[in-house]
Amino acid sequence: MTRPDLKEMDLAELEAFAAGLGEKPFRARQVRKWLYNRGVCDPAEMTDLSKPLRRRLAEAAAISRPQCLEVRTSEDGSQKFLWRLEDGARVESVLIPERDHLTLCLSSQVGCAMGCRFCRTAELGFTRNLTQAEILNQVLGVRENLLTSGPPLKNLVFMGMGEPLANRENLVRALRILTEPGLMGLSRRHMSVSTVGLVPELARLAEEMTVGLTVSLNAADDKTRSWLMPAGRRYNLEELHHALAAFPLPSRRMITIAYVLLAGVNDSHRHARDLIRFVHGLRVKINLIPFNPYPGAAFETPSEEAVQAFQEVLVKARLTVIVRASKGRDIGAACGQLAGQAVEEAAQAEEPADTSP
Repeated sequence: MTRPDLKEMDLAELEAFAAGLGEKPFRARQVRKWLYNRGVCDPAEMTDLSKPLRRRLAEAAAISRPQCLEVRTSEDGSQKFLWRLEDGARVESVLIPERDHLTLCLSSQVGCAMGCRFCRTAELGFTRNLTQAEILNQVLGVRENLLTSGPPLKNLVFMGMGEPLANRENLVRALRILTEPGLMGLSRRHMSVSTVGLVPELARLAEEMTVGLTVSLNAADDKTRSWLMPAGRRYNLEELHHALAAFPLPSRRMITIAYVLLAGVNDSHRHARDLIRFVHGLRVKINLIPFNPYPGAAFETPSEEAVQAFQEVLVKARLTVIVRASKGRDIGAACGQLAGQAVEEAAQAEEPADTSP
């Protein structure tokens, strides 16, 4: 029988597990402090527990730990982490240096089923959802690799491999632990979840968790958007607009509209005007992201003049617009580039050698 992973349990489940060992509920809170506040994965190191309890925990439960295969560092200071999961699957996360803090971009799935044409992760197809523990271990693993003298890890953005809202249940369970007071020191105000626009899941997320929201839009007419992003065929722009208008926002928070600019595809004045019409009545800010090319990509980056012209149309409409200079391009860590060379190389390294004559 497989031992349950303590990192897959919420507080109530861990209290029930402790009760099954004949322990009081407060033991669960002690264990959680060791797991998430101190990053301990061995019951023997949980020194405020009795030795008999430490032995029982080691016998009855498992504690998964992050396994980092590789860290690649960009010229701009970004770092891409390649994680190996227990079944051999790989995912990537990216640590991004900001002025006085760090932002971590997390994955939520192995691969992705959304099929966006401009995203390298989509080329892998979809394998499975990440578990609660696998999401948490990305944060814990990065913290383990950080120098304590550096700036703090402040922001978490679920914009890595996968569609977070297609794994909403595990995502929300992980978010609750990440933001629980006294555990990891992270705030919901500094969490953001990205989605291609899964309308029913947006409503469910709003009922379960108050976090920042980023919508990967990339075109504001249904024909172009559904071609670029097959998910647009399931939920059209009118349905998405209604869902965003109903999404609860804390005071002074806005929904971020992420718009990847692709040369000759979605970067004209007409496309900018379509975007203005779509966001009318919504509390949004717009991040324009010039396409980050990768080997074999079918798209090109727009010229600086085209990006500036697109931005100016939006600014004249009094929208808040930022052109995002994606970091980590030289290590395949920029927007849309995850699950590239590092994953492929690691998988090939573990393939058995060809011994055929």
